[in-house]
Amino acid sequence: MPKQENGQKEDSIIQNDLSESLEEDVRAFLSDEEKLHLFDDLTKVNPVTTTTVLKCLQARYTVNLFYTNAGCSLVALNPFQPVSCLYSPELMREYHVALRPQDLKPHIFTVAEQAYRKVQSQIDPVNQSIIVSGESGAGKTWTSRCLMKFYASVAASVISPKGNETVERIEKRVLDSNPVMEAFGNACTLRNNNSSRFGKYIQLQLDRFHHLSSASIQTFLLEKTRVAYQAPNERNFHIFYQITKGATAEERLEWNLPEGADYRWLPNSERNLDEDCFEVTRDAMFHLGIDRSTQNNIFKVLSGLLHLGNVQFSNPVDESQPCELEDKTKDFVKTTGDLLKIPVEELLESLRIRTIMAGKQQVFKKPCSRAECETRRDCLAKVIYAKLFEWLVLVINESIYADPSVWTSFIGLLDVYGFEAFPENNLEQLCINYANEKLQQHFVAHYLKAQQEEYAAEGLQWSFINYQDNQNCLDLIEGNPLSIFSLLNEECRLNRSSNTDLFQTRIEKALSNNQCLSRNKFSKKPNFIISHYAGKVCYQLAAMVEKNKDPIPPELIHVLQNSKDPLLQKLFPVTERNQNNIKTQNRAAVVTVVSKFKGSLEHLMQILNSTTPHYIRCIKPNTDCKAMTFKREEVLSQLQACGIVEAITISAAGFPIRIPFQSFTERYEILRKSCGSSKNRACDKSNYHSAKKKAYLDSTASTFCKLLYAILFSKQERGWTLKNTIQSTRNIYSRKANSIQDGKIQRPSSSGIGHAETHAALP
Repeated sequence: MPKQENGQKEDSIIQNDLSESLEEDVRAFLSDEEKLHLFDDLTKVNPVTTTTVLKCLQARYTVNLFYTNAGCSLVALNPFQPVSCLYSPELMREYHVALRPQDLKPHIFTVAEQAYRKVQSQIDPVNQSIIVSGESGAGKTWTSRCLMKFYASVAASVISPKGNETVERIEKRVLDSNPVMEAFGNACTLRNNNSSRFGKYIQLQLDRFHHLSSASIQTFLLEKTRVAYQAPNERNFHIFYQITKGATAEERLEWNLPEGADYRWLPNSERNLDEDCFEVTRDAMFHLGIDRSTQNNIFKVLSGLLHLGNVQFSNPVDESQPCELEDKTKDFVKTTGDLLKIPVEELLESLRIRTIMAGKQQVFKKPCSRAECETRRDCLAKVIYAKLFEWLVLVINESIYADPSVWTSFIGLLDVYGFEAFPENNLEQLCINYANEKLQQHFVAHYLKAQQEEYAAEGLQWSFINYQDNQNCLDLIEGNPLSIFSLLNEECRLNRSSNTDLFQTRIEKALSNNQCLSRNKFSKKPNFIISHYAGKVCYQLAAMVEKNKDPIPPELIHVLQNSKDPLLQKLFPVTERNQNNIKTQNRAAVVTVVSKFKGSLEHLMQILNSTTPHYIRCIKPNTDCKAMTFKREEVLSQLQACGIVEAITISAAGFPIRIPFQSFTERYEILRKSCGSSKNRACDKSNYHSAKKKAYLDSTASTFCKLLYAILFSKQERGWTLKNTIQSTRNIYSRKANSIQDGKIQRPSSSGIGHAETHAALP
């Protein structure tokens, strides 16, 4: 049984904004605690408040019910323990073949199947997106993995006209992309043992028979700094632990990874996680077309990075001379050079000597300081790993790619890093939380805002429901002409070292009017605080400008291009464009990290806005990741932050299904009573709507009433009956028929007023 945390505080959690009358209703609703777990759809909760929603979720969590419908969203509570029966192939099949999957228990498979049937219905927009969101450690990666397995199962369960072998090959490769991406892109953090350190949008592409024919993966902002820096009690990317723990004796010898060796960039290696399984990653890479020889090359390069991390510098006696190597690290330089197939002398020169261009012909060489040498060492590791990750994504996409002529629609799965707030936050967390703000805005704009504005525009009686709009926060981060991003980019363009104290003053002066900005006045370190939708986060300005520049010394690129390693030659090809690398890089305009990230995120939002969205809100029941432990305050803060209660309120009071009249009539053309001979039915364009109007009005009342009754079935729980529906239908006939001439058909609301769109439950 789950532990009941903070049980003595139950009465104190009732929200202050509740009126006295509501408080009584809430207490009456909560009085029968034994039935609270039966509310699998939170729109049936009455009244809808944070207290009633929270208690229902807790009651369901207590009896191992982790999924609950919440209007337009599905709430998924992380059990923090394996529940294999919830994701079996048999259960996938049950949800797929069900006549009405929404009548089964709430599940991510319900969302997946509804998206799949939306594609089959061919009602615009045909393409679908499932947006999986939540805090770090809430279960987003697991959810995305299960969704991919569901679609692979659905596609593989039907025999394709071309034969099932192709489908099996594609679905196998799509699934195999998961362990590879997680091994190279996930890591153990303070909040999650398998935290995604990059974002990804996976398009599962379907042919005209709705079979999985291909896929593509788009990634965002890999946290490459983790290669060279791991926060206390955190780990590097999983793949480094996999090769050090899973390599055979022969491979250890070849990769120079002796057992028990200590590596600075491999902290907390004594911890054993499920994600440390090396064999799973190797098999998946092989199925994706990465042969054993290439794999061996990859792991040898990764081993080289571990040895590079042990290279340490000391200050020279003479400042005009390069930094000295510490005695105990000299062997690591040689090993690094051997594994990366770079001459040791060239490697050391690239790390310790800076080349300066003066005019067109003059070249000066200047020794780097100890700090600069260490920065270059870290930069070398980061650029190699980032290029390797990009290449892996490219290889995966090539193995699952099909020409666009082969597929006709897609279902997209979005899994991005969750909202983060650590003791120390920098540019990485700023970008991550910016991405989450954009997704929250998408939810607000698509549902909380747009739907209510639609009701108002159509003249329906509607009491506007307040919600948290995060536009001010987004204006602070990305707005024009002044924002944190614009100021960061401007600081990067200045030809001088950045002063963090002055930069802090500039931010405060330029953006003082935005209420989402503040700073920690008690901290000696320059900082700023942003009030995000999910809470306040304090960002340190130290090194933020430099990280935004993301400079790569041209000497490092040059030494990598001269490597004899086949993989590094692929990653860093020598082209005519970069023959004079030093010259071009010194003159090139700075393309900053935030500019690239903002551009890729805007492209993603364009894709999402062109699809029908489905939301899965993953909730973290406790920050300690303890199995079956429900901490009410922590869950409550997540519900409030993402607007779940407001969404439930709008869904309960509003119209759950809205279909344009044209799509409705095309769908139910078979119900239309014949207008006579084909000659008489051949109406010209000017009489088209009139013909449609006659078709509907001539249809039998019983058929139309039954259809409307099916349409309005979700209202029955809130007092709707067949009698109401028939009476409302008579109202349509007697008072609202003329609205059909405008190309729409009206539908009664709870007040009897028509609605200028058809609201139909598709069979």
